[in-house]
Amino acid sequence: MTRSGFVRTPLSLALALAALPLAAIAGTRAPSPAMSAPAVAASAATALPSKQYGIQDFIDSIGVSGASFSADESRLLFSSNKSGIWNAYSMPVGGGEWTPVTRSTVDSTYAVSYFPDDDRVLVTRDQGGNELNHLYAIGSDGKERDLTPGDKLKASFAGFSHDGRHFYVSSNERDPKVFDLYRYDSGDYTRELVYRNADAYEIGPISADERWIALSKTHTTNDSDLFVAELSSGKATKVSAHSGQAQFSGQDFSPDSKWLYYTANDQGEFAQLRRVELASGKHEPVQQADWDITDAYFSHDGKYRVVAINEDGSTAIQVFDHASGRQVALPKLPSGEIRNLRISRSEKRLAFYLNGDRQPNDLYVLDFGGEPRQLTHSLNPAIAASDLVDSQVVRFKSFDGLSVPNIMWKPHQASPAAKAPALVWVHGGPGGQTTRAHSAVIQFLANHGYVVLGINNRGSSGYGKTFFAADDGKHGREPLQDTISAKQYLQSLDYVDPDRIGIIGGSYGGYMTVAALAFHPDEFKVGVDIFGVTNWLRTLESIPPYWENIRLALYKEVGDPATQRDFLIATSPLFHADKINKPLMVLQGANDPRVIKPESDEIVAAVRKNGVPVEYVVFDDEGHGFSKKKNQIEGYGKILVFLDTYLKGDGKAKGQP
Repeated sequence: MTRSGFVRTPLSLALALAALPLAAIAGTRAPSPAMSAPAVAASAATALPSKQYGIQDFIDSIGVSGASFSADESRLLFSSNKSGIWNAYSMPVGGGEWTPVTRSTVDSTYAVSYFPDDDRVLVTRDQGGNELNHLYAIGSDGKERDLTPGDKLKASFAGFSHDGRHFYVSSNERDPKVFDLYRYDSGDYTRELVYRNADAYEIGPISADERWIALSKTHTTNDSDLFVAELSSGKATKVSAHSGQAQFSGQDFSPDSKWLYYTANDQGEFAQLRRVELASGKHEPVQQADWDITDAYFSHDGKYRVVAINEDGSTAIQVFDHASGRQVALPKLPSGEIRNLRISRSEKRLAFYLNGDRQPNDLYVLDFGGEPRQLTHSLNPAIAASDLVDSQVVRFKSFDGLSVPNIMWKPHQASPAAKAPALVWVHGGPGGQTTRAHSAVIQFLANHGYVVLGINNRGSSGYGKTFFAADDGKHGREPLQDTISAKQYLQSLDYVDPDRIGIIGGSYGGYMTVAALAFHPDEFKVGVDIFGVTNWLRTLESIPPYWENIRLALYKEVGDPATQRDFLIATSPLFHADKINKPLMVLQGANDPRVIKPESDEIVAAVRKNGVPVEYVVFDDEGHGFSKKKNQIEGYGKILVFLDTYLKGDGKAKGQP
């Protein structure tokens, strides 16, 4: 299968309750053919930041994501929120003006792929953030056609066939609990069901000869199996024999369709790249690293193999010449990491993004053997890059001696003479990870003088399978204790005000925020809960039907509402809300299918009974994440006002007597 577009796989269990667009609001300014010069470092005598910016300044950086080459490779298809809402655009590979492909003013629309032989495109969108995505084809005349019509279904693009005559789509229209695989004719869009997913596998890559499909089955958050099925018969064969707990993930088939490349951590702490021969079942090692290999795929005709490695919260992309095994040198660029690399079907050029702490996503094109061309300029020119801050990886010993990794953002103005308030930032999940990347909202907070410690508490991904499993059955307890140890670490820093430390997080991080206020009411001065779980019983009983393939694993991770009701009540903040005595802010999308609005409604009502300040912000046109600029400006702006009032300030908003 070709990866010319942006393949979206079914939801990963590790990120089941992770936030969608929240902290990583990257952007780009109007395109320019010239490459921007690196930001000039400020003089040591210059006080930084030179100014404090409003949230609109940060959100005015225009987000870009994705890359798909047109059939003649003269243009790129990508997504951007430059209109205030995400839409699909195209632009010449040499730089120039953007051409809108979609002009939605209501629902965010994301580019998927050009068709291999003409200028038609595929796009996807849901309805107000409900995550029920449909797939749409847009003809050269601009007319749009819903390829997956129907109510309450979710569909995802699964790639073009090697010859481009077909493309594949997964959909749960037959059964809301499982995703079947359909093959569409690229010409007239007629389709056929090619894999009936009766056993609720997770759909994986398809071989270039269209004979094979990789499937996975999740048993627990730490244990899964990998299968290869023949599409003609539907017969699935397990290829992941192992003892103990291990995660297996199909990555791509070899160009000749004889091998399946996969990652697995059954032979150590970290996922390594191996391959299995389909004819014999023989396994061979391919690549090993000191960290998790998270992704691997081949270019269209197999000339190149691309690998991504999660190195201590940073992303390392490697490209190999497949025939020789020689690593291909990628350009050295300032101030960021190469991400989201896509190689054209001709294998003569590639597109990628550069992203860093002070560098929002910028799109580049590179002809192999040539120099990279920067197509976008992300950072709002009203913001001086020198006013932003670089993150660093820090570690502390938790209450039981466990080493906990974190990403730290230290404001320029924080010093022993001017101690700063601080926030423990908790990621989504369970099992997510805070990584080094540009984050508009975190840079906004740092610019206004807040230290932000992005904790990767026990149970976070990226630090080995033992660390990842360390939170199983312990939510609301040991992982929560890590946040208390994080506060104590912050208190040990001479530039942090030890009495002004709050906690903030989205989704599962929102759960940790409210849990900290409920179970450790005297530890944090404030909490900001962004669509967080507060009642595990309701959340686990109301999960979307298309999570069926991970439902039991989630029960084993967090608790089974049928057999562990008392435990879930004991670890759900809603049932202990009477203990909360510190100011709380809650933000929620009305259409959120993961953490439904009643979760936030009830915790807000319960805490208000305690007579403590509670601010509640609801967006009627958002789901599990805030994708629209107007809502980001309102929501993140109100977070700063809340923090300035109750964490940095004396509890009175500016202007109050």
